[in-house]
Amino acid sequence: MASSEDNLDVTRNMRLVEWLKCEMLTGVASFYQLMQRGSRSSQEALADVIANIILVAYLLARRLGMTYATVDLRIQSKIKLGITEEHEVEKWYKDLSELAGYMNRNRKQG
Repeated sequence: MASSEDNLDVTRNMRLVEWLKCEMLTGVASFYQLMQRGSRSSQEALADVIANIILVAYLLARRLGMTYATVDLRIQSKIKLGITEEHEVEKWYKDLSELAGYMNRNRKQG
């Protein structure tokens, strides 16, 4: 039988997941608003919104039972697949290769 402390933890986790989902939607909405402004939006504001979306995604994954490493491995897998399948962003700009290199350098430094 679950204790009241276990029930409290489950409830707290559910509330946190709901809050993180709202934060994710807010971040995406803010991103769209900034993009709609076009050149009037600053790179700093865009970087801040994108960083927040990524942060919330990691926290949400953790609350849903995944590790940060699992998310990183999935990202790396998707990057490799995009390079292999010559996704347009790779074919035209080599962004996936650049991101893979960046992630590999950061992993070695960390």
